[in-house]
Amino acid sequence: MTTSPVPSAATTSVPPGAWRALALVTLGFGVNFWAWALLSPLGPVYVDRGLAADASLIVAIPVLVGSIGRILMGGLADRFGGHLMFPLVSLITVIPVLFVGFVGQYSFSMLLLGGFFLGIAGTTFAIGVPYVNSWFPPAKRGMATGLYGMGMGGTAISAFTTVPLVNSMGDAAPFVVTAIALIVYAAVAWLFMHDAPTWKPSHKNIVTQSLAVMKLTVTWQACYLYALSFGGYVAFAVFLPTMLQTWYGLEATDASFRMAGFVIVAVIMRPLGGILSDRFGAARTLMCSYIAVAVAAAMLAFQPALMPLGTIDFVVMAAGLGLGSGAVFALVSQTSDPSVVGSVTGFVGAAGGLGGFVPPLVMAAVHTFSGSYSIGIVMLLLATLGAMVVTWFVSRGARRADEVPTAAG
Repeated sequence: MTTSPVPSAATTSVPPGAWRALALVTLGFGVNFWAWALLSPLGPVYVDRGLAADASLIVAIPVLVGSIGRILMGGLADRFGGHLMFPLVSLITVIPVLFVGFVGQYSFSMLLLGGFFLGIAGTTFAIGVPYVNSWFPPAKRGMATGLYGMGMGGTAISAFTTVPLVNSMGDAAPFVVTAIALIVYAAVAWLFMHDAPTWKPSHKNIVTQSLAVMKLTVTWQACYLYALSFGGYVAFAVFLPTMLQTWYGLEATDASFRMAGFVIVAVIMRPLGGILSDRFGAARTLMCSYIAVAVAAAMLAFQPALMPLGTIDFVVMAAGLGLGSGAVFALVSQTSDPSVVGSVTGFVGAAGGLGGFVPPLVMAAVHTFSGSYSIGIVMLLLATLGAMVVTWFVSRGARRADEVPTAAG
């Protein structure tokens, strides 16, 4: 990729209030992802209780709904803005959280029903990206969306707290605590979040705008890349406890803590992906991330001993997936008109979530068939090699960040 000219002050200056807006929306993303991931650490617990023979469907349903729902939520974010949508969705999420906590977790069918509506929390990702994009200038959007992406660390909160709260305070405890956090956040967001001064609501028909976005090459490129990067992260986050228990014989609490460590590494690397994309270009950053994922996958396919090689492989995998997740939305910010960022984000976010929905089911099926997860890991390796090919095409066609203002008019 060519080197961009030095950006002018007009394209690098951050308006007053932008950092507060970024902090609030990142906090909201984290709280909602905490709620979205509540069933993941409890999957093995429900299996032990005899509610299901396998936890993969229980933990995958919220991922599926949260993914597909982002397409609609992205269009609504373009229309109504983050100030309205974030607190509204946070409050709506309280309902399925409490339903699962007090009613839904005692039968398989009710768990699936509660998990379906719990998926609403996962749609908030598509609200935050256009909101952050509207506050920050083009030259800093990769950094800003990367920092916003750290909210995915809400899954680590769930991993660290859910099982201990159940063990010490009862089945409903983690759900009650999460519901309180959602309500408090919704109140804070309504009082202190504001849409950017330059933000203008899109008055286009959501269906028409979505169809137009589907015609953009970058939409489908970013969809595939995010399906691997963020989808891989989500898949490991929801399935890693089960995998560690089955493959390495760990206890539920130990497996959840190790999953939380995986999440923390990915969360730390995500803003770095955005920062490096601003500096060196999204395509170069993506290529580096996929090389790391490919190397880690190649090693994990041989089921190395957990200490130290297996742990190192999981850490490298987390770093690569986090770096790539940050770089993909830097790519979206650099190549999309601001008025349709929400809609593009909806499709890309949906692809990322679907990328997290399918692998747990595939991994469970592969283990049932072969007694090992190695074939599933090899499939991840092949998908990563495909992402490297797509990234090569992106490096040839992606527009530079300094060209966005001209394209946006």
